[in-house]
Amino acid sequence: MMDDITGIIIVAIAVLGPVWITFHYINRGQRSRQVSTQDAAAYQQLAATAARMEARMATLERILDAEVPDWRQTNSMGAEYRGTMG
Repeated sequence: MMDDITGIIIVAIAVLGPVWITFHYINRGQRSRQVSTQDAAAYQQLAATAARMEARMATLERILDAEVPDWRQTNSMGAEYRGTMG
């Protein structure tokens, strides 16, 4: 009787163990890909801040265009602006 129970336990561990572990990590991966409500709220706040900053930059550029028409061609040191970053 004890040998039968031991055999059943070994088969259950050998068959069900890997299946359980596989499904556990598949489910864990799916949960980690979902965006939490806190992350979504932070993203929305960042997007709103970026939109406000973009509007401010556009306003500043309009003011500079009116006050200093050639500001895009020269930087603060008097060198010519080439339009590339870095």
